[in-house]
Amino acid sequence: MAWADLRAFLVDLEKHGELRRVKATVDPALEVTEIVQRVVRAGGPALLFENPAGSDMPLAINVFGTEKRMARALGVERLDDLGDRIADMLRPELPQGFSGMREALGKAARLTNMPPKKVRTAPCQEVVYKGDEVDLFRLPGVTSWPDDGGAFLNLGLTHTRHPETGARNLGMYRLQRHDERTVGMHWQIHKDSNAHHAVAERRGERLPVAIAFGCDPAVTYAASAPLPADIDEYLFAGFLRGERVELVDCVSVPLQVPANAQIVLEGWLEPGERRPEGPFGDHTGFYTPVEPFPALHVEVMTMRKDPIYQTIVVGRPPQEDGPMGKATERIFRPLIRMLVPEIVDYDLPEAGVFHNCAIVSIDKRYPKQAQKVMHAVWGAGLLSLSKLVIVVDADCNVHDYTEVAWRAFGNVDYAHDLVTTIGPVDHLDHSSYEQFWGGKAGIDATRKLPTEGYRRAGGWPAECVMDDATRTLVTNRWKEYGL
Repeated sequence: MAWADLRAFLVDLEKHGELRRVKATVDPALEVTEIVQRVVRAGGPALLFENPAGSDMPLAINVFGTEKRMARALGVERLDDLGDRIADMLRPELPQGFSGMREALGKAARLTNMPPKKVRTAPCQEVVYKGDEVDLFRLPGVTSWPDDGGAFLNLGLTHTRHPETGARNLGMYRLQRHDERTVGMHWQIHKDSNAHHAVAERRGERLPVAIAFGCDPAVTYAASAPLPADIDEYLFAGFLRGERVELVDCVSVPLQVPANAQIVLEGWLEPGERRPEGPFGDHTGFYTPVEPFPALHVEVMTMRKDPIYQTIVVGRPPQEDGPMGKATERIFRPLIRMLVPEIVDYDLPEAGVFHNCAIVSIDKRYPKQAQKVMHAVWGAGLLSLSKLVIVVDADCNVHDYTEVAWRAFGNVDYAHDLVTTIGPVDHLDHSSYEQFWGGKAGIDATRKLPTEGYRRAGGWPAECVMDDATRTLVTNRWKEYGL
C-alpha cells in the first residue's frame, strides 16, 4: 500500500505499537542520540519527541529502525517481496496464451503508475518564509556526537537538475547547518548532484537546489537508492508505492518537490563558493575530517502548518540506516543478478556499513569462476566500492555469518585463493592510505576443482552431515528422550 505522507505512516506505526511519544523536553544536542542508540540496540520503536529543546516542531526518528518497519514503510511483508516484483518486471518471456497476455497487460498497467504527476497546490506550502524570515534554527537539527562540527539536518531529500540536459536527481546527503540561512552540502565525488554542480560551475552559473524533509516513506527511501543516473528516483518511488508521486513547483527555484513533504528549503549554490564542513561522526563509526564543500544559501523555507521534522542518527552500527541498507540489498538483488548472472544470492553485512564487504554465493561450474565474480562485483555500480568480496558455494546461506565464517576459515588456502587488487573506495573510508582509492581483497571460499590445481587424493572432501533416516528417527522419538 502507498502511504499518503509521513504522518499517515506514523499514525499506523502508533496503532500497531511501533511508535512511542516522548513528551519530556529533550535536547537535540547529544541527548537525542544517546536515547536513540539505546532504543535501536534494543530493537525498539520509532520515536516522536514532542518537545525538542529550542524548537516547536516534533522530531521523528528511528522510523526505519527495524527490518519489519522498513518493509512496512514500503508496503510489503518482506523486503524480498519488492525484489521479486522487480524480477517479475524484468522477465523477458513472450506471453503465452490468454493468461500470458493478461500478465503482460498487468505489467504494462503497473508501469503507468510510476511517473510522477504535477499538482498546483500542496500541503508543503501552507506556510512560506522568504528572505530574512527564513530561520533554519526553527528545525530541531541534531548534533549527534561530541566532536561534530554542529547540528546536521540529516535525511533531507536534495533535488537538483543537470544544467544542460535538465535531468533531475534526487539524493540524500548530510547537511550541516552553518547559520540561519546557510547549509553545507556534503555530496561525494561519485554522486550525481555533485556532477550537476560541477557543470554549473564550469558554465559560471548558480545551481538551484531544493531540500525536502519528512516525505512519504517510499520517496525518502528512493532518495537513498543507488540508481543509475538515467533512472528518475520519482519513477522508482512510484514503482515502490504502486501510485504516482505528486510533485509541486517550488516557490523560488525551477525545481519540483513532493507535495506532501513536511518542510522544504529552496536556495542557490554560488559558483566557486566553498565553506569548511565537518567534522561529523558518520555511518562508518568514525569522524570524517573538515573539508571544503558547497554552501547552500536558503532563500525560501516552506512547510505545513503543523510540520513534523524527520531525521536520523548515524554512527557505529547498528543504527537506523541499517534496515535502509538491507532494503537496498534485497530490492536490487535481481538487478545485480542481471549484471552478474552467476550470483545466486548476496549479503552486505551491516557491520561493514554495506560497502566494506560483500558475501556472494555462486553455482560454481568452472575453474576460477569465483575470481571472475570478484572482479565483476568490483565493476558493478556502487558495489565497486567493496573492499572485501567473499565467494561461497550456492549451498551456503550468505546471511548466516557463522556458516560463511566456517567456509571462509576452512575452505581457503591463502597462497592460492586470495586475490588482492587496488580500486576505488568510499569517500568516507578512513583506512585507505590515499583518499578515494585503496587495497581490496577477494576470498575464494568455494569447493576447489582438480582443474584449479587441487590435486589431493580423493578430491575435495565431502561435508559430514547426518543421514535423513537418522534425522527422521530422532525427530519422531524426541519426546521419549525427555529433553
